[in-house]
Amino acid sequence: MLKGLDHRLNADVLYALRAMGHGDVLILSDTNFPSDSVARQTVLGELLRMENLTAAEAVRAILSVFPLDTFVDDFAGRMQVVGAPDEIPPVQAEVQAEIDAAEGRARPMVGIERFAFYDLARTSYAVIQTGERRFYGCFMFRKGVIAPDA
Repeated sequence: MLKGLDHRLNADVLYALRAMGHGDVLILSDTNFPSDSVARQTVLGELLRMENLTAAEAVRAILSVFPLDTFVDDFAGRMQVVGAPDEIPPVQAEVQAEIDAAEGRARPMVGIERFAFYDLARTSYAVIQTGERRFYGCFMFRKGVIAPDA
């Protein structure tokens, strides 16, 4: 255990989050996403896990150390519901609330069509699979920067 770190962040996840640079993409997936096969194609090349956590719990832990990009509109995204791209299921509303809390303001995620999400995931830095069992619990986060102390 380390002081000041969310206990839900395991060593493998912390390593990947730290290794990522500005603009790199992180995928957070539910249990139904083909996480292992997609993760093999990422920069990291292996699947990371935050098992036994909902998507919102994992996002809260990740955003405690991970800055979101402030230079782009697609700093975070959600997999769109097939046939209803504007629908926001509860799992996505919960994650949006965690983003807004971490950012200190409302910052809506962009919607990403299902197959475009798969393509983006394959080119991402890493994939983290959660224990989320609800459908459409798949998200993209683009890493930002931490400014130097003034």
